[in-house]
Amino acid sequence: MTPQDAQRGAGGPPTTVRDVTLEIFRAHGMTTVFGNPGSTELPMLQEFPDDFTYVLGLQEAVVVGMADGYAQATGRPALVNLHTAPGVGNAVGALVNAAANGTPLVVTAGQQVRPMLTLEAMLANPRATELPRPTVKYSAEPPRAQDVPATIARAIHLATTHPTGPVFVSIPMDDWDVELTGDDLEVARRAAQRVVRHPAAPDEAGLDTLVAALDAASAPALVVGGDVDSGGAFDEAVALAERLQCAVYGPPSDGRVGFPENHPLYRGSLPMAIAPVSETLAAHDVVVVLGTAVFRYYPYVPGGFLAEGTVLHHVTSDPDQAARAPMGDALVADPATVVRALLERVAPGDRAVPGSAPTTTAAQASTTPGTLTPEEVFDVVGAVWPVDGVVVDETPSNRAALHARRPVQRPGSSFFTTSGGLGFGLPASVGVALADRSRPVLAAIGDGSMQYGIQALGTAAALGVPVTVLVLENHEYAILKWFASRENTPKAPGLDLPAVDFGALAAGYGVPAESVSTAEELRAALQRGLDSDGPLLISVPLGRASG
Repeated sequence: MTPQDAQRGAGGPPTTVRDVTLEIFRAHGMTTVFGNPGSTELPMLQEFPDDFTYVLGLQEAVVVGMADGYAQATGRPALVNLHTAPGVGNAVGALVNAAANGTPLVVTAGQQVRPMLTLEAMLANPRATELPRPTVKYSAEPPRAQDVPATIARAIHLATTHPTGPVFVSIPMDDWDVELTGDDLEVARRAAQRVVRHPAAPDEAGLDTLVAALDAASAPALVVGGDVDSGGAFDEAVALAERLQCAVYGPPSDGRVGFPENHPLYRGSLPMAIAPVSETLAAHDVVVVLGTAVFRYYPYVPGGFLAEGTVLHHVTSDPDQAARAPMGDALVADPATVVRALLERVAPGDRAVPGSAPTTTAAQASTTPGTLTPEEVFDVVGAVWPVDGVVVDETPSNRAALHARRPVQRPGSSFFTTSGGLGFGLPASVGVALADRSRPVLAAIGDGSMQYGIQALGTAAALGVPVTVLVLENHEYAILKWFASRENTPKAPGLDLPAVDFGALAAGYGVPAESVSTAEELRAALQRGLDSDGPLLISVPLGRASG
């Protein structure tokens, strides 16, 4: 009997690469695996532990999208398992989304056995670490099998350290059963036990500068970004704004909403372009941007970045965000921590607040029989979907109508991707619903966006995920037509979509579906979604409003 056999028989600690790596995942609460397996992944997945859950996605981009939503909703890193080079290649678009969202994902991929790597045998990935770059913070293939646990641990720590984001590890398939002994075993054990804390507390001088600027301001404003929500300071941001008595804006584009959109101090989201942002902020002498980039501009509308007399301060956990901002002083620190610190230090304000909260005009009825306008759709959503429910949004041309008609009022209630790409919404909604079945999840998805991640319906059906998918059918890439008009690019091809029977597609994946054409039908269908223990797809043909 070998010492390792004796150790296992006596109930000692695990001694294979697989066993120790599983212990590392357990230590970080990463017992849900999102994957689409191939032969190079089977050695990792064999004898799958009873305390782990495997979530099958039917395409790799969907796998990453589901993990993205799950990680954001749980606030913990999520584990992804992909199939060597082809699987990683399929997933790269979704990794672009995850990187833009700052989502902590640990992406693993199988690799050919080490003796076959130099032969570049089938399924070998000779440039494994290069393929996912630059969508990941860290990309590695351990030099030895014995280094797998430490490499995985390093990847987890990097994924969860600010600025958070996805990481990647390629693992040869013959590494998992390698025995760990001696120094290698000690290193692996220590990797499983280590904790890395990263509070990113602000320095006193930086806080003093912000407090002095806000206390001296005559018309301050806060721009509250998604990192405030993900950091758990949604309610504290409200208290800070109320203490200051200042206007609050949402960023031009962000993955999450950090401030209630129905609050009297809320002034709406900033416009997307340079000159309009400057014009909007001109009413304020001090602007403090919390937990978002300064700013995500698009399209290009040149002009001054800030009006004369407006001073901007930027708080972000991302050093690169701080460095590339075109104006303002920056404090690199955890935005949620800064919000809480400011709340304790700033003087209460008694100021007139410029501007007014956004108002919603009555929805105009569609002039096309049997259809609804987006405003009519989201009036119903706002009336039916509970305020503590979640909405995952990927209907770009209708985003403004959604937020006007159904304003976000609770933390962790809105998810979007800032990458500018499609394919996040439907898979992410499944991941969000898996993370917390106590909150109803609505996926508001355009008919164009649906095609990028429709395989997520299969996972929703197989696992009975309680997500309601609302498909808005306009048979076009409407946002691109808007940009074509704005950018003076007439006769661009590929902007119209063929009619798709989403009910039939949903049925093929095992998801109940219905089509609605009136507000009453939509109201009843949404209620059925709320009452259901599994997925439901609702398709809504859209028309145009009069005028």
